[in-house]
Amino acid sequence: MLLALIIFRLAANKSTLNKKEAPSGDTVVRIPVKVAEAKEQLQEVNLLKTGNLAPFKEAKVLSTTGGTIQQLRFNLGDHVNEGQVLAVVDTRLAQLDLQKAETNAAKLKRDLQNYTELLQGQAATQEKVNEVRQNYLDAANQVSQVKKQIADAAIKAPTSGTISEKPVEQGVYANAGTQIATIVNLSQAKVQLNLTEAEVYQVKQGQQVKITTDVYPGQVFNGKISFISPQADVTHNYKIEIMADNKESALLRSGTFVYADFSKKSQQQILLIPREALTESVKDASVYVVENNIVRQKTIKTGVEVNSMIQVVSGLTAGEVVVTSGQINLKNGAQVSISK
Repeated sequence: MLLALIIFRLAANKSTLNKKEAPSGDTVVRIPVKVAEAKEQLQEVNLLKTGNLAPFKEAKVLSTTGGTIQQLRFNLGDHVNEGQVLAVVDTRLAQLDLQKAETNAAKLKRDLQNYTELLQGQAATQEKVNEVRQNYLDAANQVSQVKKQIADAAIKAPTSGTISEKPVEQGVYANAGTQIATIVNLSQAKVQLNLTEAEVYQVKQGQQVKITTDVYPGQVFNGKISFISPQADVTHNYKIEIMADNKESALLRSGTFVYADFSKKSQQQILLIPREALTESVKDASVYVVENNIVRQKTIKTGVEVNSMIQVVSGLTAGEVVVTSGQINLKNGAQVSISK
């Protein structure tokens, strides 16, 4: 009995030690985070958009006839006027063709006169006269075509502007349709930008717009809306074009980023979250949403910034809880504990 008691006591002690040494059942590490709720608020929003400058006019100068470029009368950066001769194509072969065509046309004209006189004396048939007349008309058309070919050898500028491209050099052979140059007209600045569905109904064609750019701080370029797309693109945005005066003292060049101030304030119900909730830049915005102490990363589209808050255009709904602090330690599906 004493031996049995000792064995029972040792077994009980071992069981107690095993329980103490056993790992805890809850080993999940919960990452502490701070959160905020996405809320809708009525805000006064100023319509200020970023856009891109495009040329007022851009024209590609094409050769309308084939031949060797005998003269090239421009260089990159030159200012040219509409109708100015930019290049001349060699026309020596065309001149020979013109002489031949004119000689043939003159001969057929004489033949037509002779056969017409013979017809009056009943020495020729009407069918023969008609045949000669048709041959003469064809020859006259041939003369006109060769003359036009020679006239087209002088390639002229279709618009005024600055030469921005010069893809050929003097002395090379150019087929009909070969690009000789590109002309960009910067007499006016054309601003292109996109407005959302809510924004496009706040503007109208002919409305005055103030254009500014970081390139010329403090300077304002006065513009006017010249085009509003009647149809949205696949992202439900509407293309807008604004024509603005270009200044010689502060020339706006194609491709420059600008700001368009429509001077239009409106009361809008918008969804806002703290700016620090974003895990990426505004262009590639995403947030961590907390649900049942588990986070899920969501991609969102942002809008205007209001103080320390930023508008969520899509990707979130009102009432969802987003992480505002502690994102650096998070990954999709991580468990969190909410700190005050």
